[in-house]
Amino acid sequence: MADAINIKPSDLAATIRDELAAGQRSRRRDSLLLNARMSVAGQPVADIRIRNLSAGGLMIDNAVPMEIGTTLVIELRNVGAVPGKVAWYAEGRAGIAFDAPIDPIKARQPVSVPKI
Repeated sequence: MADAINIKPSDLAATIRDELAAGQRSRRRDSLLLNARMSVAGQPVADIRIRNLSAGGLMIDNAVPMEIGTTLVIELRNVGAVPGKVAWYAEGRAGIAFDAPIDPIKARQPVSVPKI
């Protein structure tokens, strides 16, 4: 995608520091490694790795280039299909903002297997 936004890690870190100072990223996010599935505006579903997760969004660390504002759906275990938009993209990582808050604790819980 020619219009994908590429940001150097040092610039991204400075932007995040500025947002934190301004109180714009106040939601708690937990570092983790979680596998999920993603579909992007009619594109086939892709496997993704989630590196951090909060009620308002997540960060993917194996992202293909995506344009800011691209709509997508993340399939999170124990939560289901979560619609959102690409908030940023930088060197294989992408930030996704959910359209509505989720309970991130549910996504971290093990999938229960019915007893037979």
